[in-house]
Amino acid sequence: MNRREFFQFGGLALGAISPLGLSLSEVLARESSSGGKKPINVIFMFLQGGASHHDMYDMKPDMPDEIRGKYQSASTNLPGMQLSDQLPKLSRCADKFSLIRSMHSYSSEHGQGDVHIMCGSPEDKNVQAPGIGAVLSWQQKQQAAVPPFVHLGNMKHPAHSAPGYGGFLGRTYNPFLINQDADAPDFAVKEFDGAPDVDVNRLSGRTTLLRSLDRYQAAHETQLEFAISQDKFREQALNLATSRQAKEAFDLSQEPDRLRDAYGRNRVGQGMLLARRLIEAGVRFVTIQGYVDTGIYAWDHHWGIFSHLERQLPIYDSSYSALLNDLADRGLLDTTLVITAGEFGRTPKLNNDKKGPGRDHWGRCFSLTLGGGGVKTGQVIGSSDKFGAVPAERPVSVPDFVATVYHALGLDPHKEFVVQGRPMKMLPQGEVVNELF
Repeated sequence: MNRREFFQFGGLALGAISPLGLSLSEVLARESSSGGKKPINVIFMFLQGGASHHDMYDMKPDMPDEIRGKYQSASTNLPGMQLSDQLPKLSRCADKFSLIRSMHSYSSEHGQGDVHIMCGSPEDKNVQAPGIGAVLSWQQKQQAAVPPFVHLGNMKHPAHSAPGYGGFLGRTYNPFLINQDADAPDFAVKEFDGAPDVDVNRLSGRTTLLRSLDRYQAAHETQLEFAISQDKFREQALNLATSRQAKEAFDLSQEPDRLRDAYGRNRVGQGMLLARRLIEAGVRFVTIQGYVDTGIYAWDHHWGIFSHLERQLPIYDSSYSALLNDLADRGLLDTTLVITAGEFGRTPKLNNDKKGPGRDHWGRCFSLTLGGGGVKTGQVIGSSDKFGAVPAERPVSVPDFVATVYHALGLDPHKEFVVQGRPMKMLPQGEVVNELF
């Protein structure tokens, strides 16, 4: 909220409070601290299972077949940057993202790696560090009548913590989970459906009443943490049920057929288009499951890697390139950081699985991309050795990657939150990749 919006809401005196709970002094302080900069939002396409860097972003054309694989290197619209020949559309917009080829993780295990890439700290089932989207929601309060943080797809491993959730910040900072297929003819979000016997005016009246009761309780008694959480959940539900802005954001039928076709008429393509609509509506962080087939780890190609990639890479190529081009056309790319990453990479050498060669888990080296959001694009950061097995130049750890995203978003990694009497930092480790800024 800026001062113009504050006065439009009727805040005429210095001590007045806007409907968003901000006084004029707080509005002016926010303007001063931000320097007038627009906030950065995030779309994170999670290639869950561990996408193969050898077959997408870090080709090894001079190596034997068992390392090189099936695909060839291809030129892009940037001199010196080569990608897989299976990514022709992305190759034509390589100037819109940067590539890190020297990533490495402490873990090569599903679940652990998922949590790590989304929060920058190792998995800890007792005191789990929060995901980036949760920290963004905590440090930069939501003002639009939409959820601040959305997951398109349930990405939780049954034996591990849910990746990217609120962690020690609490359940109120968990993402708003949409587990339906965005491309399904009956796609709808049930949270927008009010009770059949309660109209919008009555729901709106309930919201006002609840806020009045909350203010009374805050002034006269101490709320338990559980009660505070429940109040927040209840208010979020009421906001969604009465918000035209939120309903319209999830309505893909408002998009032209030409654009929907460009993204791809599939779960991933329509999910990426939906993510763009959500960002436009005021959502700050959207995580998309970058492919779903028989299980959540759809990029986990221990066998038949090339038959799998021949289905998945065209979908990835179309949806990612369409998103970058669409954001650029709308003037949104400078304020939207787009990330594509898996939790780790794949082994340099193809295995001999009887169902067809594949690549196994490999956390010691992998690639990821970042575009828009104030990041310098068209760059290749770091390199791997000739086998694609370990970083050869400019190693970048997962905490470094997360620190870089924090920096782009203007988040404080050292800000503390007290958990069971213990102060916990948001991101204890990690150095910003300064070459990207």
